[in-house]
Amino acid sequence: MSLPLVLGSTSTYRRALLDRLRLPFTCERPEVDETPGDGEASDALAIRLARAKAEDVAARTPGAWVIGSDQVAALDGRPLGKPGGRQAAIAQLTAMSGRSVVFHTALALARAGKPTLQAQDRTEVVFRTLRTDEIARYVDAEQPFDCAGSFKCEGLGIALFEAIRSDDPTALVGLPLIATARLLRAAGYALP
Repeated sequence: MSLPLVLGSTSTYRRALLDRLRLPFTCERPEVDETPGDGEASDALAIRLARAKAEDVAARTPGAWVIGSDQVAALDGRPLGKPGGRQAAIAQLTAMSGRSVVFHTALALARAGKPTLQAQDRTEVVFRTLRTDEIARYVDAEQPFDCAGSFKCEGLGIALFEAIRSDDPTALVGLPLIATARLLRAAGYALP
């Protein structure tokens, strides 16, 4: 009998990543306030939200292990949210042009009555110097309005970069699969 697994997210990106591990799972929307605390560091915000998402859904799904994940992009140490629209995406990409942005992708695995397991990835993205027309063309082509940092690295967004520095290439998409597999094995799931 397999352990029930729930992805505490409605993100299509995280769902597609978790599918790669070939474990059956369901998805549930976490009910979590994602407002950063005053002066809260980006890495601390990411892990707090990942834990809160996993623990919220775990409280509603007894017996299941729940994956929660959150990603916070930071420019000069300040969190960047999801742009939500065209003008905000253009403004974010303009601010990141020729600079490095750090993405903190946190992961939590929770089950009611068990200690919550957690991990975090730090990915540095080095943007090349972007012209205004390149930014507008990219935003219009891919419409990355629901993505931290206003790009999709798994799509055309890869053309915006000079380099990506990470221990886990899936972390930038939103769910660090190397750490996810490690935590799932620790919870008793059979993975290679």
